[in-house]
Amino acid sequence: MIKKVFLLMVFIPFLSFSQKIYSVNYASQSDLKVYVVNYASQCDLKVYKVDYASQATSNKGKWYFVDYASQADLKIYFVDYASQAGWKNKSKQHIIY
Repeated sequence: MIKKVFLLMVFIPFLSFSQKIYSVNYASQSDLKVYVVNYASQCDLKVYKVDYASQATSNKGKWYFVDYASQADLKIYFVDYASQAGWKNKSKQHIIY
């Protein structure tokens, strides 16, 4: 029984990803480059900015913007053109997908 509880305590944090985001100043610092479109019909992902980190649990497009890069699960950079958007660090794709 104790072994099962221990395994749950170890693996549950890896199964419940939050989406804490930090917006960086330079594209070279980001994991993901983001372009904001004007209409929902143009988007690949709809995102809602929540007020508290606890609201950004699971993987449902709810993002919480943190104050420091070290607190973030994902660092993003807003690009000027849609063609510039995409992943720089593909190892972090599991956070959104």
